[in-house]
Amino acid sequence: MRRIHFVWVSFLLYTLSMNIPALSAKKPERVILFMIDGMHWQAPEKLNMPVYNSLIKEGTYVQKSYMIIPHHPTVGDYSKFNSCSFPNPMLHEGTIFLSPENKMIQEMIPPKYQTAFVVNTTAYRSVGRGFSTCIMDNKLTDDQTVEQAIKLLESQNIRFMRVHVQSPGSIGTNIAMFSEGKTYARDIFGKGSPYVNAIENADKLLGKFIDHLKKTGKWESSVLIVTSDHGQSKVGWHPMMDEDSWVTPLVFSGNGIARGRELPYFEHTDLAPTIAWLLGVKSPNNNGGAGKTVKEIMENVNITSYNPAQYIKTINQQIRQYNILYAKMVLVAEKDNYVANIMSSLSNENLTPEPFYHQDRITEWYKADSTEHMIKANEVVLQKMKEILLIKSK
Repeated sequence: MRRIHFVWVSFLLYTLSMNIPALSAKKPERVILFMIDGMHWQAPEKLNMPVYNSLIKEGTYVQKSYMIIPHHPTVGDYSKFNSCSFPNPMLHEGTIFLSPENKMIQEMIPPKYQTAFVVNTTAYRSVGRGFSTCIMDNKLTDDQTVEQAIKLLESQNIRFMRVHVQSPGSIGTNIAMFSEGKTYARDIFGKGSPYVNAIENADKLLGKFIDHLKKTGKWESSVLIVTSDHGQSKVGWHPMMDEDSWVTPLVFSGNGIARGRELPYFEHTDLAPTIAWLLGVKSPNNNGGAGKTVKEIMENVNITSYNPAQYIKTINQQIRQYNILYAKMVLVAEKDNYVANIMSSLSNENLTPEPFYHQDRITEWYKADSTEHMIKANEVVLQKMKEILLIKSK
């Protein structure tokens, strides 16, 4: 009996010792979201980004993190409340069901702590709501933006911060629209491309920012997340039909984060609930379109069973397919009024229980009640469109 008791106690002590990191792990004192605008998902492997690549080795990496199509309507209900493209309010609200009443992640931080948003454009003013300090200045360079962020870290007890360098994305837009005759015409990775220079400079600034965290003793108590608010097409900008626009690299590093880990899939709507969990606060929204907490970024969490549903990827593919099918139906409807009536009926819900939840109905997505139902409803409409086109092709 004594022998059995001794073995059992030894096993119990060994088990407890193995779990010490999990039991003693502390929540980080701050989470910093460092965003490099318009970062192509292949940038870390194609360009000179030693700092970012060191974070990949030291942290948890996602090669392609998905966000909703980066569309930016300037008319309609969406534009009344949002000054930037779809992925930004979704990131801060942590849901695809957008509403002016939704809370944002920065609003969940207790008032005794500071929050900050530093960016060199005013385009994100609608997601700046609730930050205790918000610097949005079109005149700042990327270098000056990071300098401002460092000054805030020196003077304030910041709990959550978003630092956003805008130049790479803006330059990508210029390459898409105004690069005729250049060696990099409609090619962000082309010879002499200013996009390459902007991304590589952003990496240097990231290194400067990390050096400050380490020199001031803040690195060990921080979680750093480096990503973008949208991807970049190889021809420049972020056209909603190009999958490269929907994906961007994502890396977590710092306090408690697993080292050398790669996750196969992530959705940007998961960032807000994950940041909330890291900081020990409530997630901003828990409606049917909300993202989830991804604890698999932590070193003490096993990822064997990590197989998340690919909601955002699926919705983007559906929207892309809808727009292509709709364009084909328009061409057929030019000579066939029956198809024109079908198109109107699909929009008015005469042939299907619900309309297709496309980009122009984004403020109505909440009516689907859940992401899963929205995807199913969209599929019904897509199948109806395919059937009509198939009949007319014969």
